[in-house]
Amino acid sequence: MAIGSMISSPPLSKLATSKAHGEDSPYFAGWKAYDENPYHPVNNPSGVIQMGLAENQVSFDLLEEYMEQHKEELLSWGSSSSFRETALFQDYHEIRGGRAKFDADHLVLTAGATAANELLTFILANPGDSLLVPTPYYPGFDRDLRWRTRVNIIPIHCDSSNGFQVTRKALEEAYKEAEKRKSRVKGVLLTNPSNPLGTVIPRMVLEDILDFVTKKNIHLISDEIYSGSIFAPKEFVSVAEILEETRYKNSERVHIVYSLSKDLGLPGFRVGAIYSYNPSVVITATRMSSFSLVSSQTQRMLASMLSNKEFTEKYIRTNRERLRKRHEKIVQGLREAGIECLKGNAGLFVWMNLRPLLEERTVEGELKLWDFIVNEVRLNISPGSSCHCSEVGWFRVCFANMSEKTLEVALKRMKQFVEKKRRE
Repeated sequence: MAIGSMISSPPLSKLATSKAHGEDSPYFAGWKAYDENPYHPVNNPSGVIQMGLAENQVSFDLLEEYMEQHKEELLSWGSSSSFRETALFQDYHEIRGGRAKFDADHLVLTAGATAANELLTFILANPGDSLLVPTPYYPGFDRDLRWRTRVNIIPIHCDSSNGFQVTRKALEEAYKEAEKRKSRVKGVLLTNPSNPLGTVIPRMVLEDILDFVTKKNIHLISDEIYSGSIFAPKEFVSVAEILEETRYKNSERVHIVYSLSKDLGLPGFRVGAIYSYNPSVVITATRMSSFSLVSSQTQRMLASMLSNKEFTEKYIRTNRERLRKRHEKIVQGLREAGIECLKGNAGLFVWMNLRPLLEERTVEGELKLWDFIVNEVRLNISPGSSCHCSEVGWFRVCFANMSEKTLEVALKRMKQFVEKKRRE
């Protein structure tokens, strides 16, 4: 008899057995359906098309071209190069068109935005404390902000009446909910541009949120990971711009998160950053970053590429234009199928309204429709309930992680599904 069958395993930690990771969410279940039966135009044309992955592949050819032309330079290990000064710092400034100044001394590198958000949560909050997060929000936040930190997420409920924008009333209600739960609120976390909405937060709303966190004496985390993926750049306002205009009044409570995963389409390189106006946060984040370092090889290669101003300007300009065209294509295709989307101006996805197709306007009805689309129509999309949306029937659909031909196949499937659904 095997030893393992005679002796039971010793118990694991509460963290290891916790369900706070959120892996049972439909958001992750859809990925499993894709992994088990992935679409391929030749080898598996009836497979599941991955429309649940917010990955930017529309401009990867520009990266490949640059790497091919600068092979020796990228692989050279001659003189050292400061990634802080030449890569993220410079690129971050470039993306915002020089509208805000950034100091490299306020920057801490992390292994992606996931690590950055979790690290900030560890620094700003204690177990049992709360962060207020507007809904709908990225499903991964349930893992990133809660799982290991044991910090609560209190939703700031937003709705379609104003395009899901944050209101002062919603902020106050979320704050009161935390008080009701006897949980201390330590901050507000925003995604600007929003994932999953694909919209930017207007200046007036940002100013109101800043006023709110100041009066409550709490922090503000602004996750600006999609700030370079905006089709109308002038519409985006970074919280950094507002702080600069106010001469950095109350800036010590503001922390910005960024990554190269979305705008540059390099999620596998795991390069993220925290930009904080609070010296104590910078010091602590630097100490804690030992647990999520960016390799020196990665730093050297990307520093060389991103310090090339001609390349970065061309990339940002071309990428924005390609994303705009791809966005127009999916919105038009869905409209032809009789499906409307929230008007968007940023990101790698659209917020699709399938409420007219629900058999019943409940979360159960939404998940039933989602299950059919994933397993029968074979499109992996994300239901709004996985994003904690306050209204049923909304779905996030990604469009930048596939070729145009694959997108056309996906739109054809969706149109056929809607037509069949309406005949029933």
